[in-house]
Amino acid sequence: MSLENSIAYPVLFKQVRILDADSSAKIVETFADVFVDGDRQIHTNFDQSQIPQAINIDERSGVILGTGMIDLYSKSSEPGHESRETISELVQAAKNGGFTTIGVLPNTQPAIDDIAALEFWRNVQQKHGDILQPWGAITKGLEGKQLTDIAELAESVIGFTDSKPIANLLLVRRAMEYIKPLGKPIALFPQNPDLAGSGVIREGKWSLQYGMTGYPAAAETVALAALIELVRLTKAPTHFMRLSTDQSVELIAQAKNDGLPVTASTTWLHLCHCDRDLETYDPNLRLMPPLGSERDRLALIAGIKSGAIDSIAIDHTPCAYEEKVVPFEVAPAGAIGLEFALPVLWQNLVVTGLLTASELWQALSVNPAKILGLTLPKRSTLFDPSLEWLAKDSAIASQSRNSYYIGRSLIGKIL
Repeated sequence: MSLENSIAYPVLFKQVRILDADSSAKIVETFADVFVDGDRQIHTNFDQSQIPQAINIDERSGVILGTGMIDLYSKSSEPGHESRETISELVQAAKNGGFTTIGVLPNTQPAIDDIAALEFWRNVQQKHGDILQPWGAITKGLEGKQLTDIAELAESVIGFTDSKPIANLLLVRRAMEYIKPLGKPIALFPQNPDLAGSGVIREGKWSLQYGMTGYPAAAETVALAALIELVRLTKAPTHFMRLSTDQSVELIAQAKNDGLPVTASTTWLHLCHCDRDLETYDPNLRLMPPLGSERDRLALIAGIKSGAIDSIAIDHTPCAYEEKVVPFEVAPAGAIGLEFALPVLWQNLVVTGLLTASELWQALSVNPAKILGLTLPKRSTLFDPSLEWLAKDSAIASQSRNSYYIGRSLIGKIL
């Protein structure tokens, strides 16, 4: 039975755990009754006269009401690959997962690298509201050769990224210098392609045991160290995306201690899985960068707790069925995740005591808003962390099925 059918509106939830930002933009916990009206609008500060006499009382315990979550970066398959996922499906997946804002990466077809491409996204926002916010490309066609007209794009994008490594560091420096006065973040994916080679699993014990080509941690940290030096040179606010190693956490922490304007994110799957989990060769765990070691995973979690890692990104990447039913090493990297991330993170990090509820919500809402220069969403997310559901095809919005969690029973669901 779907949640929509199992909850009769209007409804009053008793003693809900509220996770909201205080005046210092820190998530704090309080408790209050929450009224959801017939239009599914959520009310916390309400007068008893607003409550209809025939209201349903929901007595379940442990329900969470949190500030609307913001995903820093995910991929839209439309335009270009609507057979993987349409924009309408992406929007519904975001809502199903409790996300009120999605940063859309510019690697669409065509890329978001000129005003003409942005016109498409203006039309999308007119239809769907402001839930989808495009990033602008740093280089034309995402080819890493020539800068886009950054100043022309700046008013209509939340920041600039190519969503993949840019080998030409002189070009990266020029991009930093152009973007700095515009008040927009530049997001960089640190990877040295020469060191990365054709690696698909973190180099080490498990790459040898599973017989797959290793991806050394240095492929990330060598590139990250070089990019941090460019930040030191330009003082341009820079976000480092998809970090996956313990050494990267240390480099970011040191850069912050040095007063550099850097922020960082990792993805939800890098917090919930490690290279050991690839024993089944499930292509839905084929990511870029690959899953790190258990030591890396715990270091990333500790980085969120300490503030070295600011945010958790979903990096939702739809793939068609036929793209993923191939051997692990030749499968495209990426997985969908908007509808699964919160319950999986909650079970893996909060229930286990590795993070508090406030720390998790901070990394999924307040900190992404800071990075993107956005105000906190007015919309909120109502979440039952104990509700069990089966992640079957009919229960999700996306037509893509490239997720490790499809067909599995999950605990935790957005109401």
